[in-house]
This record gives sequence, C-alpha cells and structure tokens, in this order.
Amino acid sequence: MPGTRPNENRSESELIRTNRGFYESLWAQAKLIGPERFNTWPLLRELADAAPRRLEVAPGLRPRLPLDGTCFVDLSHAALQRLREHGANGVHGMIGALPCMDASFDLICAFDILEHVADDHNALAELSRVAAPGAKLLLSVPLHPEAWTAFDDFVGHCRRYEPDRIVARLARYGFTVEHSAVYGMQPKSSRLLDLGQWYLTHRRERAMWWYNRVFMPIGLYFQKPLKWRAGLGDARGVDEVLLHCRYRPASGQVTD
Repeated sequence: MPGTRPNENRSESELIRTNRGFYESLWAQAKLIGPERFNTWPLLRELADAAPRRLEVAPGLRPRLPLDGTCFVDLSHAALQRLREHGANGVHGMIGALPCMDASFDLICAFDILEHVADDHNALAELSRVAAPGAKLLLSVPLHPEAWTAFDDFVGHCRRYEPDRIVARLARYGFTVEHSAVYGMQPKSSRLLDLGQWYLTHRRERAMWWYNRVFMPIGLYFQKPLKWRAGLGDARGVDEVLLHCRYRPASGQVTD
C-alpha cells in the first residue's frame, strides 16, 4: 500500500541478501525471454548494430541486448547459467564493481538496477568508468518516493527517484539524458501486486507457473511501442522511466 517510505539507509549487505534471495529463486524457475520480444528492441537493435562493444548489467533472464556479442554481468548464478546455455557471454559481478576494463563499451544497458543498490553514486561511477567517450546508456528507474509500496521493499528496492534528482545525478557522472520514455510492465492494481507478493512468498512454485505461462506472455502481448520524447519530459504520474543517455566525460567529475 502507498504511504510507506523508501529506506535509503538499508546496508549494501542487506540489499544483496534481499536481491539474491528474491532473484536467484526467481531466475531458477523462469524461462529466458529473448530481447526481440520487448518494446525496447527497435531502438536497441539499431544501437547494437553500430556498437560492437556492448554491456548489459543485471539482465537476469530478460536481456534487452542481443545475446551474441554482448557482455552480460549479473549477480545471479542461475541467470548466468541460462544465458551461457544460449551462447551468451555471462560474467558474475555487480554494478558497484564491474569486472570490466576502463572505457571498454560503446553501448551499456542497466534496466531496473540502480534502485536496488545502496550506493548509487558508486554504481554510476562504475558505469562512467567502463563507458567509452560518446557511449550510449539505456537506464530505467522507478520515480516518485511518494509512490512507494510494500512491493518495492519486497523486490529489494531502496529508493525511488525524484525526476530532477536522477537527471542531476546522471549529469554528475557525465551522462546527459537525451530522450526518455514511459516504461515498465508493473500492474497498476495494488490488489494484484499484493496477491502476487503473497503467492511468491507462500506458493512460489505455483506463482512461477502462472508468471511464466500466463502473466509474462500477457504482459509481452500488451506492450505498447515506446514513445520517445526529448529530455526527461513531464514525469507527473509516471511510475517508471527509461532514459536514453550519452556519455561525455568531463574533467574533474565530482563523485561522492
């Protein structure tokens, strides 16, 4: 229910335990869905064709970049095993300590991850470190702290972002928001979220059957094409946003 508040004081170790516990179990019972099934594919296919050096952070089993030729970094061993079975290059790691060389990627994706880490400054510093000058970053985050629900806690979030705050924070690390789009497949009904949370907690196997065979296919079917707009645009009432950024390293970038 709305009314609870984000807790940005959750420790890194606590968040890792929560996220590992939720997503390791989730991915162990889920199926890999190819990137061409998502509404991000038209843009990312075009960007990927022009960017042979590609990184996607924490894709789970929902990668948005092509499996062939992309480096995938994830905390989940179950997800990495499945990605490798499909021929992808999967590397174990976290966004706060990417196992990658400096300035090594021209296209980076980090969907639904920044809100899961205690130190988002360090996470953005790492994305900045591995981005080559002129690189593109596709990043999605939930918005509006006042829209926080118990489901945010359940899935391991520690924050939602004020729109101006995420734009300013990205800018501190050299990322300029060029375009954005309303994003996400979360049901709008709080009752559905509460029911889903209960089943994932108490009837996980049954919940995963419904998720894999019913809810995920329905969600994919009813996806709408992304409507891109310049900059962030009007974010009132937007639950989650996808940001299309360009990296331009600045001398003396401030990181705290």
